[in-house]
Amino acid sequence: MRNPASEPNPGSESSNGGSASELRVFVRKKRGRKTIETQETKYEAEPLDQKLRGPPEIEEFGYKQVNGSFQSSNTSFANVPTGEPPPNWEKVLEGIRKMRSTEDAPVDTMGCEKAGNSLPPKERRFAVLVSSLLSSQTKDNVTHGAIQRLLQNGLLAADTIDKADEATIKGLIYPVGFYTRKAANMKKIANICLMKYDGDIPSSLEELLLLPGIGPKMAHLVMNVGWNNVQGICVDTHVHRICNRLGWVSKSCTKQKTSTPEETREALQLWLPKEEWVPINPLLVGFGQTVCTPLRPNCGMCSVSDFCPSAFREISRSPSKSKRSSLSKKL
Repeated sequence: MRNPASEPNPGSESSNGGSASELRVFVRKKRGRKTIETQETKYEAEPLDQKLRGPPEIEEFGYKQVNGSFQSSNTSFANVPTGEPPPNWEKVLEGIRKMRSTEDAPVDTMGCEKAGNSLPPKERRFAVLVSSLLSSQTKDNVTHGAIQRLLQNGLLAADTIDKADEATIKGLIYPVGFYTRKAANMKKIANICLMKYDGDIPSSLEELLLLPGIGPKMAHLVMNVGWNNVQGICVDTHVHRICNRLGWVSKSCTKQKTSTPEETREALQLWLPKEEWVPINPLLVGFGQTVCTPLRPNCGMCSVSDFCPSAFREISRSPSKSKRSSLSKKL
């Protein structure tokens, strides 16, 4: 004879919290629903992340579409500055301008915005786009050389690149960083530009960001130079590094630096006057190539070091001293 007390009570889940077995079943169902929701979110974002599959490049960032516009998924908007400009920024900017006026930097003659200067507007826009693509993790002189070789071989237009063999393109753009991957992206971009834009390039920031290999720094530069449409600051590693060294983009109420060029762009745009958005890039890039270099910056020759919170802090020992030190330890 069965004992009724040992059988589960169907109404006990709401009145008494349910038996141990019922609780386990309830928890499993709840976890199942969470898993399905997570998978749906990933699926919705997947088309915008397809360009990021494979080895990441420094200019590529995850983007998500919010209310019809693109925003960086890496930025914490709660931590960016409130829009108050840093002290003495105008003096610093003027000092950098004076230093830059006395010496040319590679960006002044070989930067991406110089690509295709002699070409008609449509062809020049495409040349600037290709140059921006090739510039990622590549020095200006190497990018400039690749662009010149493409131009000399008639491969700096959408139709000719689309018809060209990928191996030929790889040989012409070598030794730019990730040249194999960039050659493939050049072919894809050329085909997209032919099919959708009659050989021209996209005229909106959102469409440019959907092109394979094109990140926000490149897209803003192309919009500024190709379409004379300023929608944001072009921030590369030089601008990112220098703005953090100067304390221009520290996160609100903290001393924490911005962690990506895209965070720096968004923070800088909160206070920098819009008329400075275009010239700030070549100004700081050249400054970063000649004075405020990535390793062992030349603080002694910098006229704005008195205003820089990072001045003389990034001092490293010379390789010869390091070698002597290690040898003495062994002896």
